[in-house]
Amino acid sequence: MIIEAFKSFLAYYGLKIQSDIQKTMAAEEMIDITLKHILPPYSDDRQKKVNVSELYGIDKMFIPHEDQAKLFLQFFSKAVLDRNLQDVVSKSYTEDLQGIARIFEYGNMSGQMKVDDSNSAAYGLLAMVVGLSFFRVANITPLNNEDNRYICEDYVRRLVKG
Repeated sequence: MIIEAFKSFLAYYGLKIQSDIQKTMAAEEMIDITLKHILPPYSDDRQKKVNVSELYGIDKMFIPHEDQAKLFLQFFSKAVLDRNLQDVVSKSYTEDLQGIARIFEYGNMSGQMKVDDSNSAAYGLLAMVVGLSFFRVANITPLNNEDNRYICEDYVRRLVKG
């Protein structure tokens, strides 16, 4: 049951991202949407209710950010000790890396981005997101007290041409 709950938790992000990305968007917009879902801007949304059902549409699905962080930490701490959960994480992150790399490749092909190695750029971005997520849960803020999301945004901005 824990494995299926973990799979559903990770799939939530993919559903939200895929429903927001349009093929006509610029690569930077696609990455912005991806970041919005996997490392959302900090907000106090505790008053909103959890809804993980697709029954009324993906746009109505919601997990408050603080709850996302707690679930993230609980699942990943269990995955450290459980090989089956590690496999779930590995499969999910491999798919995430491929999707992010495709966006970077699209940015390169369309002349919107300058990325030497799309796979490495995707790996770097996802590693930042995972690390920054843990920092958020542990209340480790950047020295300037900003939302730590700006670190990923700066990384992407360096890859955008112009």
